[in-house]
Amino acid sequence: WDLPSRQWLAVTSILLIAGAAGVAVPLALKVSSGAPLAERLQVATQLLDTVPLIDGHNDLPWNIRKFLHNQLNDFRFDDDLKTILPWSKSAWSHTDLQRLKRGRISAQFWAAYVPCEAQHRDAVQITLEQIDVIKRLTERYSPHLTSCASVLDIVQAHKNRQMCSLIGVEGGHSLGGSLGVLRIYYALGVRYMTLTSTCHTPWADSSNADAPKYDIRHGGLTAYGKTIVREMNRLGMIVDLSKSSVGTMKDVLATSQAPVIFSHSSAHALCNSSRNVQDEVLELVTKNRGLVMVNFYNKFLRCSDNASVQDAV
Repeated sequence: WDLPSRQWLAVTSILLIAGAAGVAVPLALKVSSGAPLAERLQVATQLLDTVPLIDGHNDLPWNIRKFLHNQLNDFRFDDDLKTILPWSKSAWSHTDLQRLKRGRISAQFWAAYVPCEAQHRDAVQITLEQIDVIKRLTERYSPHLTSCASVLDIVQAHKNRQMCSLIGVEGGHSLGGSLGVLRIYYALGVRYMTLTSTCHTPWADSSNADAPKYDIRHGGLTAYGKTIVREMNRLGMIVDLSKSSVGTMKDVLATSQAPVIFSHSSAHALCNSSRNVQDEVLELVTKNRGLVMVNFYNKFLRCSDNASVQDAV
């Protein structure tokens, strides 16, 4: 594609590195299916030493807001939070520096999440506060964490054995309908935006449009929604289609001039949740050269309270 180089800034950080992980490395690192666990773990470690592992979505910043009101003075991110209240009692808390390092995460997209109740009210303010807490957390835990905004940043941090902090805005309602706000988010380091959360915006339908007993508002992406997608392309901000309706997904894939991602979605063929990606959309994502990052939540993997690694792969 004949696209401006900046347009690929954020996109290549995921697509090219993921491509290297999926194609080039296994040629050099091989292990038989019957190999003992220790041997398989050794190969996995070698793989992750070679290619950065990028996690597309982590809601820790919202937990920091919920539990600590974004005050970091008493937050010990380098401790084992499984043993510290209120983190140890939360079903939605699975992150600390120790676990990220054990998992060999090289780059983490932190979600600047805002609940749908803030739409048409203070969504922009709350989004800015969440971006702020991500930046302060990264600075406080430097040199373990380092702010990244490009593929070169990710590659360099991986060489330095640092973990990249990247920012994704979860939900187009965080724009307040303003392209100017979108551009400010990009300037602050945001490198993807999820077009919808669990609510429709005035310009795009969420996955609720495909769920029983919910309404379809636009039938997909409106004309203004397409303008937002084109501006994200121009800036180099990745379009994230997780939580979007099928209509929105198809409209975006027909509009976007850059690869898209699904930052936390699973396969509809395996679990028919409206949050998951249908086969017909997966085919369009392939043509778009996009990427689907699997959501490990049990009820989205197999529509059950129980799931395994086998279900994910």
